[in-house]
Amino acid sequence: MSGKPDFFDRLQSLTEAYLTRRARIRRLKKEKQRRKNFVLDWVEAFLWAVGMVLLINQYLFQAYQIPSGSMIDTLLIGDRIFVNKIVYGPELLPGLAKLPSPVKPKRNDIIIFENPSYISQGPVFDIAQRIIYMLTFSLVDIDRDEKGQPKAHFLIKRAVGMGGDRLVMEKGEMRILFSGEDRWVNERDYQAGRGWPHRISRLMDETQYPALEAAGGMTAYADLGIPVPAGLQSAAAGIGNLRYPDYLAHERARLETLRGALPQDERYRMLLARHRLGWYVPEGRVLPLGDNRDNSRDGRYFGPVRESKILGKGALIYWPMLPRWRAGPIR
Repeated sequence: MSGKPDFFDRLQSLTEAYLTRRARIRRLKKEKQRRKNFVLDWVEAFLWAVGMVLLINQYLFQAYQIPSGSMIDTLLIGDRIFVNKIVYGPELLPGLAKLPSPVKPKRNDIIIFENPSYISQGPVFDIAQRIIYMLTFSLVDIDRDEKGQPKAHFLIKRAVGMGGDRLVMEKGEMRILFSGEDRWVNERDYQAGRGWPHRISRLMDETQYPALEAAGGMTAYADLGIPVPAGLQSAAAGIGNLRYPDYLAHERARLETLRGALPQDERYRMLLARHRLGWYVPEGRVLPLGDNRDNSRDGRYFGPVRESKILGKGALIYWPMLPRWRAGPIR
C-alpha cells in the first residue's frame, strides 16, 4: 500500500515533464517561424508545390495538349487533357523503367506513348523538357523543331490492334482478323456491334481513289524514267487539289506499277507484300491508330508499339470549356 503514492507521484512527474517539453518545442517552432525570412518562407512553399506537381504528374495524372488533328473528332487540336499514368504502371523517372502493373492496355483505350520516330536530344534535355512541361501543365514545351513548332515527342492514339491480330486496309477502311478467328471483320461493323461512341473520321471520299491510284502509277513511271501514258495523266487529273490523300494507297499503287515493270526486283515484291498482307501484331504489343485515319501518323507507318512503352491512358478533357462544353471523360 505504501508504494502506490510513489508510483502516482512518478507518473505525475513524467506527465508534467512530457507536457512541458512539448509546449517548449511548440514555442520554439513558433518563434523560429516568426524569425524566418519572408523570401525563404516563400521559396520553401514554392519548392513544396513544385515537388507535389512533379509527383502527381509523374506517378498519377499528367496534363497534355493535343497538337494535331489525328484524333478528330474524339480529341481536337488545342484540347488539354489529363492522362492516367498509374493505370499501366508509371515510370520511375522520365524516360526510365516503369513500375509493374496488373492492368494491360485494352482494345479501344486512348493511349499515350513515346513517338518511335522521335530523335532524342539526350537524357538531360529530355528530363528537363518533361519537368518544365509538367510544371506548366503543358503550357510550355521547350522541345521544338527548326520552325518553332513543338516536336511530336509523345503520341496519343487509340489501341486498335492487339496481340495476335492481323489488320489490312482497303481504300482507307480497316479489316481485322482477330487472334484465334478465321473470319475477317470490318472495323466499323465491329465498332457498331460493341456500341463504342467514337467516330472513325475520313477526309477522303472513296470516289477519289481511282485518281489517287493513277497518281501513284505516275510516280512509278517517274521513278523508272519512262514517259507517263496520257491515259494515266488524265485519270490522275485533279489529284493536286486533294489536301489529305491516303498516302498508303498512293504508295501501294506506286509499288504495284513498279512490281509489274520489274518483276525480278525482290525489293519491290517485299515492299508490296507489306501493303497486301497488312500488319501482324505480336503478343505484348499494340497497333495504335488515329481516329482521323487520313490525317494520322500512327502504327500503320511505324508498326506496333510495346506495351511497356505505353505511358498512360487518356482520362479527361479539362479544357476548353468554351465556345462549347468539351470538358469530360475521354471515350
